Amino acid sequence: MATADIVVPTINYSSYPADGTKPFFGSRVDPDGKTTNITSRPLEIQVENIRGKEDQYDLDTSGFKYIKHKSALTKFTDDEEIQRIYYPETIEVLKKYTGANRVIIFDHTIRRHRPGGEDTPGNRQPALRAHVDQTPEAATNRVRRHAPELAGELLKHRYQIINLWRPISHPAFESPLAVCDYRSIDWDKDLTRTTLRYPDRDGETFTVNHSPNHKWKYLRGMTPEEALLIKCSDSITDGSVARLTPHTAFVDPTTPKDAPLRESIELRTLVFYDDLPNEA
Repeated sequence: MATADIVVPTINYSSYPADGTKPFFGSRVDPDGKTTNITSRPLEIQVENIRGKEDQYDLDTSGFKYIKHKSALTKFTDDEEIQRIYYPETIEVLKKYTGANRVIIFDHTIRRHRPGGEDTPGNRQPALRAHVDQTPEAATNRVRRHAPELAGELLKHRYQIINLWRPISHPAFESPLAVCDYRSIDWDKDLTRTTLRYPDRDGETFTVNHSPNHKWKYLRGMTPEEALLIKCSDSITDGSVARLTPHTAFVDPTTPKDAPLRESIELRTLVFYDDLPNEA
């Protein structure tokens, strides 16, 4: 039963082929006509609204951080304008909250929930499956892909992938985003390497296996003046910092009936802590 701070929605975990075949999903169709061999495992899970307690969570302990930030951009309808105004803003935000000296934004996704609408590249819907965007190897490949001339040196220093997610147009009461505290994750048992099939290549992501230890959090009614930093990868592997954050959209049972459908933007960034010249 939901309380003031706890809701009990369905979280979609993943189940995999019984024969041990590596799981996959994406836009390419396999010879059997499938775009995935994963099945959803929907479970009722407690998710805590941490509004008022945001300061108890940060990138290096829980793997995520909620911040206050008002963008100069109010309409996210033009990609050129997003890149001209919102990208530089985001770079400065990431530097401020991480201490990094170099940030490279490698893509952005706008999601506008339209019930019944197909999730296509031009009509992205909220992602209703617990996942992490990149495995460590995929993160390294991103560095080589987006900073090919500097990759050899950049990979000698700490690097991360951090997403910046925020609602646009109105608060996100409907289809909010939940994040799983890294401290509740068992790296060896809870994460499954999954091939992500792009039209022209393969990537790799983590899908998430259920554990009763998982601690899911969200910020109810996030506004466009609030943003969420989500760590997807960190090259520090000695156990001293959070390395990633599983996340998923979910249907909040306390959503007001008149709440507008969720609209959001997420930027995916490479974050570096190097001592090279010509900061980017």
